[in-house]
Amino acid sequence: MTPAHATLGWFGIFRLGLVQTALGSIVVLTTSTMNRVMVVELALPAMLPGALVALHYAVQVLRPRLGHGSDVGGKRTPWIIGGMWVLGLGGLLAAIATAWMSVNTIAGVVLAVAAFLIIGLGVGAAGTSLLVLLAKRVDPARRAPAATIMWVMMIMGFVITGGVAGHFLDPFTPLRLVWVTAAVAGFAVVVATLAVWNVERHPAQSVDAEGASAAMKSAAQRQKPAFRAVLAEVWAEPEARRFTIFVFVSMLAYSAQDLILEPFAGLIFGMTPGQSTQLAGMQNGGVMAGMVLVALAAGLLGRKRSGSLRAWTIAGCIGSALALASLAFGGFSAESWPLKSSVIALGLANGVFAVAAIGSMMELAGAGRSGREGVRMGLWGAAQAVAFGLGGFLGTVAVDAVKAIAASPAAAYATVFSVEALMFCWASLLALKGRPFAGETGSNLRTPVVSPS
Repeated sequence: MTPAHATLGWFGIFRLGLVQTALGSIVVLTTSTMNRVMVVELALPAMLPGALVALHYAVQVLRPRLGHGSDVGGKRTPWIIGGMWVLGLGGLLAAIATAWMSVNTIAGVVLAVAAFLIIGLGVGAAGTSLLVLLAKRVDPARRAPAATIMWVMMIMGFVITGGVAGHFLDPFTPLRLVWVTAAVAGFAVVVATLAVWNVERHPAQSVDAEGASAAMKSAAQRQKPAFRAVLAEVWAEPEARRFTIFVFVSMLAYSAQDLILEPFAGLIFGMTPGQSTQLAGMQNGGVMAGMVLVALAAGLLGRKRSGSLRAWTIAGCIGSALALASLAFGGFSAESWPLKSSVIALGLANGVFAVAAIGSMMELAGAGRSGREGVRMGLWGAAQAVAFGLGGFLGTVAVDAVKAIAASPAAAYATVFSVEALMFCWASLLALKGRPFAGETGSNLRTPVVSPS
């Protein structure tokens, strides 16, 4: 059991949410603002920032190793703070690299490659340990609302930084970009450090099914088992392995429509850039509504925890599949099809799926052998990062490929949307086959989910 003082209340959850806000404030400058500067102000190929963003996702395959480091040390706070410092440094170097491209393109690109590798490491270290800390310190009944809070506060980081940094970036100069990024990164690191300070002052105590004390578990962690052995051990857990595949498949389907939805609306439905941007806003509004729905239902109504998050995850996957199928069908009858309704429905289902999946991660992180939470969360984080990196790219490539074969834009988009729908159906089957989150995860690794605090 876990002592009451170890659990995080709503104030503590919001404190940790500030880490997501800080993280998002740095990331949005590197993936959005600097992207635009490279393409518009510096007239560089669009594939350059695209490749750099993909690189920051690719390096996050190291998340399991980073999670293992926090498992061995037994503390998440140093990894969160350290990850934010690394992320801040990467963001600053990315700004310097972008400014350098204006006078020496090759040198700037070389520095940008290093910067985005550092950014990926920072995001991986801070993000993985933050989710593990939440999994261990948030009461099970609050995990779905906590997941929603984390997501919303990350978006707040995007919005606040976009408004404030955008104001100070005008009139634009490369040097101004560096100074604004330095200010944002410095402020974000300070906020994140204060947000997690002393959160682990009262470590959670728990007793597993065999009666081992937390002190004995800490002693075992200090033996510093080899990472490869631990990774193989976690991968051998049926639930961890199945959930990894689920995360990859579902997030690939989730992200594959990111770069094709607005072109689809413009090319097939004749929408202007302004109208398609508004359409994307409607989708994001649907996502937020779906997240809030799950947070309220699972947090306030769903008192019986077993299987509830899994049910919401399956519902979100099926709803996403149906919405994508409606988009595929609607492309052939654009004159009469209610595109806005389909897009809002897609956003709503995506929001339900996303927040339930994050809540499920927190449920499953402590299921299995103790002291492996960071590796499990890192494994799922790596699967998500790789899926996000591939999703947008593969979606656009698939549209172009089918368009070249079928010579029909509507058929090309319908094909891609249909494949995404099938992937969501596959993800729902993977979630359906999983055991209840509070149950056993291995023949000789039976332990209860650690009560978070």
